[in-house]
Amino acid sequence: MRQIILDTETTGLNPADGHRIIEIGCVEMIDRRLTENRFHVYINPDREIDEGAIEVHGITNEFLADRPRFKDIADDFLAFIKGGELIIHNAPFDVGFIDSEFSLLDSAFKSVQTICSVVDTLILARKKHPGQRNSLDALCRRYGIDNSHRDLHGALLDAEILGDVYLMMTGGQTSLLLDEQEAREAQGSSQINRLPNDRPRLKVIRCADEELQAHEKSLEMIDKVSGGNCLWTTKLQ
Repeated sequence: MRQIILDTETTGLNPADGHRIIEIGCVEMIDRRLTENRFHVYINPDREIDEGAIEVHGITNEFLADRPRFKDIADDFLAFIKGGELIIHNAPFDVGFIDSEFSLLDSAFKSVQTICSVVDTLILARKKHPGQRNSLDALCRRYGIDNSHRDLHGALLDAEILGDVYLMMTGGQTSLLLDEQEAREAQGSSQINRLPNDRPRLKVIRCADEELQAHEKSLEMIDKVSGGNCLWTTKLQ
């Protein structure tokens, strides 16, 4: 199963007010194992970023001045997510912005949900933790995920953190299980290695009388302290 953990940063809160996407970050997960495959891009929105948005993500108009437009990355982005299951925190926000961006292009593409299924981790969290805070930061604290390096929001960083949160929230990471190749290697390493018949005989080192007497005294002390419940003394009887 191929899943894509996705996050965006934008110029503001509502695409209906003309706000645009300025960053997309995607992390690939296959069979609940995070891979090294990433999609990450900054985008020139051809408009000013709201001051409130800059305070959240720290991305400035000057930083985006020489970045590609959405139309320049649209095909690569679609190719990356197509056929996958999108994992998004507060999915209507990100999906709404993505659909809005495509609506501005001369494209037959209509909606993300025509090519991908979408899982909203905010809805999952609210069902799992009703009446509690379920922001990404709150979920990190709840599941013991280190996000101390997250001073500001960032699409790729937030997608990576959300991947960890999603795995914890849905039962933990199963990537600790051996895959087929690892299983074969483990099986091969567990084969019995028999020693050759002509090997030298092993040297047996026996206890000296003094060592045996010291051992018996130790057992007597343990038996006395434990009220006659010394395990080794009981086995010897």
